[in-house]
Amino acid sequence: MEKQSKNSIREWKEKLKTFEKPRISASVRQLINSVGPFLLLWVLAYFSLRVSFWLTLLCVIPAAGFLVRTFIIFHDCTHHSFFKNRKANKIVGMITGILTFCSYEQWKNEHNLHHATNGNLEKRGDGDIWTLTLQEYAQASWIKRLLYRTYRNPIVMFIFGPLYIFLISYRFNRKNATKKEKRHVWMTNIILTSIVLLLGFTLGWKAFLLVELPLFYIAALSGVWLFYVQHQFEDGYFENGDNWNYVEAALKGSSFYKLPKILQWFSGNIGYHHVHHLNSNVPNYQLEKAHKSDIRLQEVPTLTLWTSLKSLTFKLWDEQSKKFIGNRDIRNFLRSQS
Repeated sequence: MEKQSKNSIREWKEKLKTFEKPRISASVRQLINSVGPFLLLWVLAYFSLRVSFWLTLLCVIPAAGFLVRTFIIFHDCTHHSFFKNRKANKIVGMITGILTFCSYEQWKNEHNLHHATNGNLEKRGDGDIWTLTLQEYAQASWIKRLLYRTYRNPIVMFIFGPLYIFLISYRFNRKNATKKEKRHVWMTNIILTSIVLLLGFTLGWKAFLLVELPLFYIAALSGVWLFYVQHQFEDGYFENGDNWNYVEAALKGSSFYKLPKILQWFSGNIGYHHVHHLNSNVPNYQLEKAHKSDIRLQEVPTLTLWTSLKSLTFKLWDEQSKKFIGNRDIRNFLRSQS
């Protein structure tokens, strides 16, 4: 299994090699058409407060879309796939990280762990959604069940979750964080605190909250939703260590989120998540071409805006059926065990 897995990884590495090379013109163009409009709309949002808050929202909503697109640039930089030069990736990554309230080193390390362990039941907990198996849930204490149900509740996950993750969770160091990562987290916190205080005291705290809260919430909610549906769909992929396979985890455990073109653009092609997990060296603007280059990449689990809503009903991974299941199946299982 291990030899087969390595051969398969080598095969796909060679197959996608032509899409790995970042193009400086494409990267710079994406920086300009992402960060530029975001900053312009951000400034207009503050000026529009003098006219109407509803006009402010008309600025904030597209600004949030450009912030999501900026986050994808940050995300690529942490994979060293946005520029050929690692230093350029780090500099741009740190700047876009400030704009998206993320520490470059923290995200890079945690997210790389997510890529290396996605779908591995024995290595859950690093940069992923808390997921229990049906058997684990049945054997859990009532307190753990309550905490899990609360965590997986859509209201908690998508109303409070986005703000908690970006405003609170990422402000602290991970367990086993390196000294370099810890320094980056505190440096990011100091810079962000300074910016918030400067804006609050110069523009006014009311204006700051009226612009920043809806802007950041819409962007954070979009990011959390994208990450959630790309790994929490019915025919997903979870295996124990010995049976886990990197390629299968990428192709079966990461969905192709087929979005309308405008949303595909704002989300930086991240809907081609199976390609990204297969080879994270492919820049976001090359993912669609890579997807179309091989029929096998087009025969992966595919979600649309409508079908992705079903993911809200999934709670546990059933190792027997190899599917995510909802409350009805959980209740039926628990009754059969009593």
